Amino acid sequence: MDFDTLRRTMIDTQIRTWEVLDPRVLGTVAHVKREFFVPTAYRHLAFADFNLPLEHGEIMWTPKMEARVLQELDLREHDRVLEIGTGSGYLTALMARLAGMVHSIEDRAEFSRMAEGRLRAQGVHNAHLHIGDGANGWAAHAPYDAICITGSLPALPDTFKAQLAVGGRLIAILGTGPAMRVRRISHSQPGIFESVELFETEIPPLRHPPLPARFVF
Repeated sequence: MDFDTLRRTMIDTQIRTWEVLDPRVLGTVAHVKREFFVPTAYRHLAFADFNLPLEHGEIMWTPKMEARVLQELDLREHDRVLEIGTGSGYLTALMARLAGMVHSIEDRAEFSRMAEGRLRAQGVHNAHLHIGDGANGWAAHAPYDAICITGSLPALPDTFKAQLAVGGRLIAILGTGPAMRVRRISHSQPGIFESVELFETEIPPLRHPPLPARFVF
């Protein structure tokens, strides 16, 4: 298959039409080879406009959602990024190309190992993968300039805000199906957070959501 042609078509017909126009994001999507992160059985659908299945009921986001979230994170070359849910490693690779360092947390060891191999094969060396439960964030390398939570949560635990640096951006998918909202939270000043709802979607939940008492609505 001519993956390069399919990739260009994906960018023009899916990603640009979803208000993703940042040239840095478009260049990153054009550079990182999505087909290498897709399960072999679905490689011919690597650029299709739907969520691709991974094992254990997990998914890869649609290409347009990946690109839109990448644009909303507004990553810079020295940013320290936290990703909750490594999955296939593709979004990790996108973020690593724009940021200084990505710490990606995955509670399924097999996912983390496979993603590690894909990332190294594609020359990504500024992503550190950790196996563990990131449902309350990952304090070890906080604060982070950007946080991306790839599974949905009923509400956002306050620990994530505590781990977000001043000036930082956080993307979370909040709510329960079928209508979930993707929210961008900015830590604009010390102790002051601003949020905006971006779009609706439906994404599988994190496997180990925090206890309700830890939620902040």
